[in-house]
Amino acid sequence: MSMQKPNIVYILTDDQGPWALGCAGNDEIKTPNLDRLASEGIRFDNFFCTSPVCAPARGSILTGKIPSQHGVHDFVRENDNPHLSYLDGQVAYTDILAEQGYVCGLSGKWGLCNDYEPQNGFSHWYTYLYDGGHYYNPQMVRNGEVVKESGYLTDLITQDAIGFIEEQAERKNPFYISVHYTAPHHLWIGEHPQEYVDQYNDCEFHSCPQEPVHPDFLSLSNPANVFEEARENLKGYFAAVTAMDYNVGLILEKLEKLGLRKNTLICFMSDNGFSCGQHGIWGKGNATYPQNMYDNSVKVPAIFSHPGLIKQGEVSSALLSQYDVMPTLLDYVGISYTPDTDMPGRSFNSLLNGTGEQEDGHIVVYDEYGPVRMIRSKKYKYIHRYPYGPFAFFDLEHDPEERNNLYDEPAYAEMIQEMRNQLEQWFVKYAVPELDGARMPVTGTGQSNLAGPNVTGIPAFNQAGRLHMEKLKQQK
Repeated sequence: MSMQKPNIVYILTDDQGPWALGCAGNDEIKTPNLDRLASEGIRFDNFFCTSPVCAPARGSILTGKIPSQHGVHDFVRENDNPHLSYLDGQVAYTDILAEQGYVCGLSGKWGLCNDYEPQNGFSHWYTYLYDGGHYYNPQMVRNGEVVKESGYLTDLITQDAIGFIEEQAERKNPFYISVHYTAPHHLWIGEHPQEYVDQYNDCEFHSCPQEPVHPDFLSLSNPANVFEEARENLKGYFAAVTAMDYNVGLILEKLEKLGLRKNTLICFMSDNGFSCGQHGIWGKGNATYPQNMYDNSVKVPAIFSHPGLIKQGEVSSALLSQYDVMPTLLDYVGISYTPDTDMPGRSFNSLLNGTGEQEDGHIVVYDEYGPVRMIRSKKYKYIHRYPYGPFAFFDLEHDPEERNNLYDEPAYAEMIQEMRNQLEQWFVKYAVPELDGARMPVTGTGQSNLAGPNVTGIPAFNQAGRLHMEKLKQQK
């Protein structure tokens, strides 16, 4: 393979809401480098995760499959089964890139368990061992060895990624690097450099209105003080984003200095969305029980940039999903791949290179979180919760903030039935029956083992969490 094959730098953040970017219209958060990246490429404002929680979304990005195909339905409780490889036997686009001569590296959060050994085509492996969300002096795994680092996690991830880029540039290897920041995942108070926190001392945070606590809110994975100390948590969340943005700037600077920028595709997105008080929740899909599908949970920021090849300064409203990432990246670098099963995504390369129309993309997109499923068009959203509900339908054209559930309105009955039928047919087409999330007790409190038949040992889904949630609901 010649050096003409483009390098790929894939930057993935953790729990960054679609609103948490300056270029997305937020006049409070400071993201100058990401704003510049958007001006040098295309920003998508209708990009969706496949599941509003980290592990399923990450699995879908890599494999192009929905959770009901790859079998990861909830965040992974890594300490329950720390050496289990959830994507074992699954083909990721990094497997294919490696087969075609790319050197593939990972710097940061893997999020799919078994942090100890390289998987899916990665030969460089620098991963974060989760320890409750702390940012300073983390334990990392470097090529199989656990090391106690000194410093701020976001900086450490960047330094490792830059070292990988420098090494491949010297060897003249085509490369792919996953730069997986943990920012802005909690924790937020006392966890980020003061220089970034202080930038928000006078911020009004009107972009994150602190609404009355949602009746279904459950503080399952966030700090218990999010409402009591909302302002300090917001300062930390915004600081985490700005610190990450600074580090993205360092990567851009290094690529330019090495003369690699013109031969490098940069992709930026988050694994899932997030709310910081909007709708009365702090969190993502599992911030409520039953799990929610608010746009703040299922939409993600997404930017693609490659000078000279991707149009610059454009905002596309095409409906796209993380299950489109695998076919797009392979198409972009000219690798043909025929999967052995039906895949839900398709390449949006025509949008990147300017040969497609602005409206090119899907007519609708889909999301799932265990027994909770969503179908969304540009105008409407239908949410189905198996088996008994509650169900929801929103007219997004007239109610973009999803305040008014119209499920019981007769005027929308025909549209609701049509979207429900489409939802059912789509999942029948793509879901693997033995891995179908609609049949599984996914509660948003974690996954500890593989899903499906012929699995022994630890139950797949956290029953203690389910019982805890039921108790909390009874107390409300």
